[in-house]
Amino acid sequence: MKTVSRDSLLTLEAYAKVRSDFRSQVIAHKKPRKIALGNNISLIFEDALTVRYQIQEMLFAERIFQEADINHELETYTPLIPDGHNWKATMMIEYPDPVERAGKLANMIGIEDRVWVKIGEFDAIFAIADEDIERENSDKTSSVHFLRFELTVEMIQALHHNATLSMGIDHPAYSVTIDNIDAGTRASLLNDLTET
Repeated sequence: MKTVSRDSLLTLEAYAKVRSDFRSQVIAHKKPRKIALGNNISLIFEDALTVRYQIQEMLFAERIFQEADINHELETYTPLIPDGHNWKATMMIEYPDPVERAGKLANMIGIEDRVWVKIGEFDAIFAIADEDIERENSDKTSSVHFLRFELTVEMIQALHHNATLSMGIDHPAYSVTIDNIDAGTRASLLNDLTET
C-alpha cells in the first residue's frame, strides 16, 4: 500500500508554492472519505494522501526543517495510513456549544470502542481505538479519537464483489446506523484494501 516517506515530502519553500492547489486536491479527496454518523460525530478515513497533507501542514505551520524533527512527524502520523487489510479513521465528536459538549463527552465515555463497520452478512467489526495514547478519563471522553478497523480477507473479497457496507455507533448515549454507505465513499474506501 502507499505510504509517506521522507523522500515524498517537499521542502518548506517548495510546499509554499503548491500549498493552495494541494489543499484543494486534499479537500476534494476527503469529501467522500468523511462519513457523518448522525449530527455530531464524523469519521474521516485516512490514507497516504491525507496523512501526507497533515505532515506537510505541520512542517509548514511549525517551520520544521531539521531532519530529526521531520522524522518525528513521520513517525507520529504514518501509523494512520491503512496497510491494505484495515481502515483507519479520525473520529470527531462535534458540539458547537462548549457547555453542551462537556456534558455530552461526560456521557459518551467508551464511545470510541462502540463504533462499527459491517460488510455483507459478516459480523460487525468494532473499532480498535486510540492505540497511541489513552484519550479519555473517568470524567469524559475526548472529542477526537483514532480508530482502526481490521478486516478479514473474506470480508475484503466480499466488498470487492459488491457486498453491502454499513457503519454505525452502538452506545447508550449515542446510537446511529447507516445501512448502506454511498457508492462514492465505498469506492474510495475500497482503494485502501488489497484482496490478498
